Amino acid sequence: MNALVLLLIGFACLIAGYVVYGSWLEKQWGVDPNRETPAHTMYDGVDYVPAKAPVLLGHHFSSIAGAGPINGPIQAAIFGWLPCLLWILIGGIFFGAAHDYGSLVASVRHKGESIGEVIAQNIGTRAKRLFIIFAYLALLLVIAAFASIVAGTFNGFDANGNTIEANGSTATISILFILMAIVFGFCVYRKNYSLSVCTVVGVIALVLCIAAGLAFPVYLPGHTWMYIIGLYIMIASVTPVWILLQPRDYLSSFLLYAMMIAAVVGVFACHPTLSLPAFVGFETHGQYLFPALFVTIACGAISGFHSLIASGTTSKQLSSEKDAKLIGYGAMLIECALAIVSLIAISYIYSESGDAAFKIPPTAVFASGISKMLAAVGLDSPEAQKTTYGLMILAVSAFCLTSLDTAARMSRYLFTEFWLNPGETVDSVTGFRKVLCNKYVGTFISVVLGVGFGLGGWAKVWPLFGASNQLLAGLALLAIAAWLKNASRNHKMLVFPMAFMILVTLTSLFLTFIGKIQTISAGQGDLTAAYLQAGLSAILFVLALFLVREALPVLRKKA
Repeated sequence: MNALVLLLIGFACLIAGYVVYGSWLEKQWGVDPNRETPAHTMYDGVDYVPAKAPVLLGHHFSSIAGAGPINGPIQAAIFGWLPCLLWILIGGIFFGAAHDYGSLVASVRHKGESIGEVIAQNIGTRAKRLFIIFAYLALLLVIAAFASIVAGTFNGFDANGNTIEANGSTATISILFILMAIVFGFCVYRKNYSLSVCTVVGVIALVLCIAAGLAFPVYLPGHTWMYIIGLYIMIASVTPVWILLQPRDYLSSFLLYAMMIAAVVGVFACHPTLSLPAFVGFETHGQYLFPALFVTIACGAISGFHSLIASGTTSKQLSSEKDAKLIGYGAMLIECALAIVSLIAISYIYSESGDAAFKIPPTAVFASGISKMLAAVGLDSPEAQKTTYGLMILAVSAFCLTSLDTAARMSRYLFTEFWLNPGETVDSVTGFRKVLCNKYVGTFISVVLGVGFGLGGWAKVWPLFGASNQLLAGLALLAIAAWLKNASRNHKMLVFPMAFMILVTLTSLFLTFIGKIQTISAGQGDLTAAYLQAGLSAILFVLALFLVREALPVLRKKA
């Protein structure tokens, strides 16, 4: 099939899904533009701050994107482009977008609190605490992994001690970008300047930042960047959202929009024939299509991490429920579009490298594939190719940093919520819980643990993140369905996605457990990693079964 035809079909399906299914969910769930949101009723100038719809869309999209919609489809392409495309479209429209949208609406109806609090009020306090422990540990792993990824893209030296110009430039651009975002936030939220005018100026300033970064790279070793990043997210996650989080994420989104537009232009100009096989088989490279496909393509179809963002930071900034569909449902479909572009990129590189393409880092595959397709519009000189490649890497790095910042703030929210009993607030608790509920204490503990894990052995348990992330999605759907049932709203559209994701996760965890037990029995390979993964997969398996057992009575009872 021609890549352009695949792109147009995919985009048409996503648009139709937004218009038809998204609007239907809006009616079924009783989304009410006249109802005041927590951003107004609980305004505190720090976490609860209403944001204009374009700004909040930029924050939410930047936070959920990261490298997920690029890595997943490229890695899953070993099964062929057809199953990947079907899962991106079906999963995105009926699973992922509904999951994100539902998480946002449920949180808004629960004072902007996390999915853990939704579980507490609709399933039980014990289930809430177990969910928060699991979600918090997952966030620590995200902080560890993303801090390492960002530090790697900033690392100014290779193994031989030679400077890496592209990394140095990325570091400079990112630092200047943060400073520019602070100025943007001050102008929009304190000086009340026009958002449109500030956006135009901000985009121009972003281009100048890129030019300055290319001219003046900063060279520091990776481990130094880890400490700097840890200090940065510690500060960023407790500052008012209007100072940095809202403006930086909003301006960051223009990088991704530009990257996607460039990719679409490249596909239109080059329109290559897909070289990847449509379908390879149900078993390939030692993996089975079920459950591997549905665990590997997460952010491009459905990702539990999104529920934490929707119910963590986004719900506290939603100015009106009329914006919920655009932000919750729409942002996920934009991610699906990026996943389709990523699928085309791996197909293009596959035409040149064959199976060796799967051994190249996914971000490099994406950046290389898009930059080579852009050669069809005249950007074929070595300098142009180097620039377009570097800008693609920069965009991915910017979104990893955004997701990292948001993950640190969400870990603070969850850490605080864990110590609160039903009906309690941070101001009402006393004793040691008063100390633990302090936002600075929670932030310090979370960042130190996350960055320390990033400097240590996070890679030993990272292979479990895919399954744990999808388990988080299944449990979030479970919580949303329980809330809808208690609210006498239609929840049946979530039952199959919930059951399917939990089945996928349990199957993946079971296969991981069996595989690691075999590794331990053979006494070969990294036994420490094998023990850790076997133990954690067993714990997650039992956790999922327990939470399902707790929620089933709620879903079964009469309205």
